[in-house]
Amino acid sequence: MTNPKPPSLAVQGGLWLESKGQTLVGAKRIELLEAIEQHGSITRAAQAVSLSYKAAWDSVETMNNLAEHPLLVRSAGGSHGGGSSLTEHGRALVQLYRLLESGYRKLLEQMQAQVHDVPRLSELLRAITMRTSARNQFRGKVQTVRKGAVNCDVVLDLGDGLNVCANITNEAAVELDLRPGRDAMALIKSSFVLLTPEANPRISARNRLRGTVSEILPGAVNGEVKLALPGGRTLTAIITMEALEELELRPGAACTALIKASHVLIAVND
Repeated sequence: MTNPKPPSLAVQGGLWLESKGQTLVGAKRIELLEAIEQHGSITRAAQAVSLSYKAAWDSVETMNNLAEHPLLVRSAGGSHGGGSSLTEHGRALVQLYRLLESGYRKLLEQMQAQVHDVPRLSELLRAITMRTSARNQFRGKVQTVRKGAVNCDVVLDLGDGLNVCANITNEAAVELDLRPGRDAMALIKSSFVLLTPEANPRISARNRLRGTVSEILPGAVNGEVKLALPGGRTLTAIITMEALEELELRPGAACTALIKASHVLIAVND
């Protein structure tokens, strides 16, 4: 049996997340963070990813300096002793990177399949370069999982009286091993969030989060509205400037965010 002929043109690429104009994490640094979480030691993690201890610690220091919050904490025990573990912010960053990487790899596969079809490839590139957002990330615990014939409703308890319902496939729920009490994260694109001043509007959207407008950033076509929720959380919505004027939203005004259950993604730590 002959090996398949490699494509004449191959689409390749890498994924990096930046902070303050510098690379925060890429594939290698994510592997290092995952190894630290697994082994509980920078020394053993460095060995696992084929780095020197100094290179590993330099990477950790750089990430801690660039990140909004520390990604790793160390316990006492000398320069090479003691234990190390990721902070909650560090785990969330790893999870976000892996989630983005999954979509990025699927994108590369799509581009590879169309690399010789210039019109279709051009159409794909135009679609993916549109401004999109997955700004809203909320950590919580799975409260209930209600399975149906094909899909299931997953209710995530965010604390402070806030719940978010996601409608996902039964297959996805099994793959994520969703069950009551499990830690999980709800991801919501800002463009999927609808806003209304009404406290109890008659609408089919399952998720209704009541808060207060904390900031409005107007744009040429769309505006960004930040909603302060209980527990110090912030929900971001992108709506048209026309809608912004019609709703008469102003900082300090009470507002309800409406999100369809099918627009909520659920992610978990492995």
